[in-house]
Amino acid sequence: MARRDPAKADRALLEGFWREPVERTVLANGLTVLVRPDAASTLASVQVWVRTGSIHEGDHLGAGLSHFLEHMLFKGTERRSGREISASVQAAGGYNNAYTTFDRTVYYIDLPAERFESAVDILADMVLHSTLPEDEVTREKDVILREIAMTQDDPDSRLWESVFATAFREHPYRQPVIGHRDVFAAVDRAALMGYYRRRYVPNNMVVVIAGSVDPGEARAAAERHFGAAPRSALAPVLVPGEPLQLGPRRLNRTDKVEVVRAALTWPVPGLADPGSPALDLLAIILGGGESSVLWREVREKRGLVHTIDASAWNPGTSGLFGVSFTCDAGLRQKAEDAVLGVLARHARAAAFSPAQVRKAYRQSLSSEVNARKTVSGQASRIGMAEVVVGDLDYGRTYFGDLARVRPADLAAAVRRHLVPARLTSVSLEPPGEASAKPPAAAHSGASGFDEVRLPNGARIVLQRDRRLPNVHFRFLTFGGPLAEAPGRRGSSALLATLLTKDTRRRSAAEVARAIEEVGGSFTSFSGDNTVGLAAEVLPTDCGLAVDLIAQAVLSPAFAASTLATEKRAHVAAIREENDDVVSLARRLARRLFFGRHPFAIGSMGEEKDVEATGASDLSGLWCRLLVGEGSVLGVAGDFDPRALVPRLKAFMSRIPRGAPLGPGPAFRPRAPEGTRVERQPREQAVLFEAYPGPAIDAPDYYAGEVADELFSGMASRLFERVRDQKGLAYFVRSSRVACRSAAMFAFVAGTQPGKEDQVFEEITAEIARVAAGEIPDEELRRCQVRLKAGQRKALQANSARAMQAAIDTLQGRGPNHSARYDDLVDAVTVGDLVAFAKARLRPESRMRLVVRP
Repeated sequence: MARRDPAKADRALLEGFWREPVERTVLANGLTVLVRPDAASTLASVQVWVRTGSIHEGDHLGAGLSHFLEHMLFKGTERRSGREISASVQAAGGYNNAYTTFDRTVYYIDLPAERFESAVDILADMVLHSTLPEDEVTREKDVILREIAMTQDDPDSRLWESVFATAFREHPYRQPVIGHRDVFAAVDRAALMGYYRRRYVPNNMVVVIAGSVDPGEARAAAERHFGAAPRSALAPVLVPGEPLQLGPRRLNRTDKVEVVRAALTWPVPGLADPGSPALDLLAIILGGGESSVLWREVREKRGLVHTIDASAWNPGTSGLFGVSFTCDAGLRQKAEDAVLGVLARHARAAAFSPAQVRKAYRQSLSSEVNARKTVSGQASRIGMAEVVVGDLDYGRTYFGDLARVRPADLAAAVRRHLVPARLTSVSLEPPGEASAKPPAAAHSGASGFDEVRLPNGARIVLQRDRRLPNVHFRFLTFGGPLAEAPGRRGSSALLATLLTKDTRRRSAAEVARAIEEVGGSFTSFSGDNTVGLAAEVLPTDCGLAVDLIAQAVLSPAFAASTLATEKRAHVAAIREENDDVVSLARRLARRLFFGRHPFAIGSMGEEKDVEATGASDLSGLWCRLLVGEGSVLGVAGDFDPRALVPRLKAFMSRIPRGAPLGPGPAFRPRAPEGTRVERQPREQAVLFEAYPGPAIDAPDYYAGEVADELFSGMASRLFERVRDQKGLAYFVRSSRVACRSAAMFAFVAGTQPGKEDQVFEEITAEIARVAAGEIPDEELRRCQVRLKAGQRKALQANSARAMQAAIDTLQGRGPNHSARYDDLVDAVTVGDLVAFAKARLRPESRMRLVVRP
């Protein structure tokens, strides 16, 4: 019998992608059009890739012109006002957005496939005919200045901005994409318009159309809407190379953080270098998951860090290989020394094994599969190949090179690149020296879900979808704040993490190694209402996924050493979340609003409670939650039911009988006490305005769904008035938190200190407008179309469909409840929104919070 070659079998999984036709056409004006039809989808993604980013800004380097222009292209054209752009996208059921990087700016609309040409029309109008109105330039400049300030409130953004500024001395990568505050503030409309006219020309653009479209119709649409724009002179932009780094560089900053964030980087060649695939595999082996070398050595064995990972970033002619980690104050240098020690040992010729290379290759292959789960992801892969790499067949070539990497190549890469003389070390650390304690189914293109109910009450819901060689398993039970004892808040989230670690058959290291060797993932999740496990694998590895979930669910070990490590990491995550002003404000608002109800504390819990939680607490909690009536396993993807279902039944039948967690105590809103003000050392203010909302089974739940859309988004009246017309806030939107017994409907905004009352007044005025029924039918219809299209988009991936079906089943709605989403949303009337506003958004039940400097 011939021996099976696993590498060839793996590559065969991707051959289908590489054989997929991508039709490439260059119009007479130089515009490149790429079309990738996908008849199985009901969606389309239309993207415009402009070959310009922050490194191309020439005399205005560091001003953030590319990012500024990205904002401005939504503000109006010769044919449409800014509001008409947003309204047109929503009317087509689309979702639009854009992003700017060092080397490109991308605009995209995802929408139902039958309306794809409207996206081509809108995007062509934006990128070719924007007018950059003077008043909008002034207003948007203020918005971006606040965005820069908000960026400075994000410790991770501050860290990486410092990394790039330190690691690069000549290359434009050292300048932030968003620009420096003072340089950006000096930009005027003339500079912006000049940059727009120089760079936004058809011969500097690529249009990508992916989804259920006819290639001929797609090409014709691109010709109609882009073809009349003339080819223009396009002068090359000089991008200086980065000189060889001859000595180590270091920047250790004291900052307003609770957890140390650190990054170690080394310069590496660009994407075209023959050694690039080895660097990619090296990053995965060193820091790609919980069985990676650095995770096991520095976190698990030595307990010096809470998180650690590695990356190889080299999109152009030069890049960085990085190791980043978080740790407690006082441990940064020890952690850095440990990382460097690991690298020194792995510079030896025999440091890496074929098994490690195989596992990293498998993880890369899975990442490639995952990147193509949505039509937007497919379009992005095509655009990346064309614009960044310059070769549509790059994926095939890259994986061929990846398969040829050997262990000796990895050690050689360490010796060549990760040398002490070229190290750049940057960190953000808390002020002072803390004690060095140890670190703490609708529109899917597939049929609906089938449900299997077992004698013990447990349920299995399955959807077979063979379009992608991928299978997702999602096991969940009730959990979260309603399940937790006083003094043990956060134990559900900690429990979920521990379930993916030690079992009676495998240690945590063996669990991580087993799943990562096949390029799969095995993770936990916890939220306000549920806890559980998720495994995702290639079809040939379903047996391993079921085995890992079954062992985790039925025989968790809650090992003392692992528990101690994860408790420290959990506490660090809470502190890290508090470093973000919006997350901190949300935590404070929730506590203030819900009062004594369990929902006052989010799923992450409280530091002191997590630190007090022991193995017996977790074991007891799991015994209460793991009952047949409260257990659901959702499966979606390319599997063989005849082989898989018996294994699932055998596993789920072993769950003990029992009644599931109840809905929790009734929620009684507190009387409003005026506006609570919390002072924090931040640059921006964040405000919350909260009201009692509909619980998840309330009759007006879907009215709340539409109301949430009505108050949010770039085309909402609230956003338009608060941000675009008055320039009062960088962001403003509504949000919801709900369980079976309590819920909160809230407004949140980020604004300049001193303008909070004006924002509150605008929110009050918008609520009054809705309560008065001043909602045009067209506005309601746009919200409904956008919600329905968003639901399609959200449920493209197997993981999302398995999760949605499992949650709906657990909460008594049935696994195919999402198929009713369109009808439930369409059934909401203006009268329902009026009733919602009058009943729910009343001043006498309002809570206000401001977090400000």
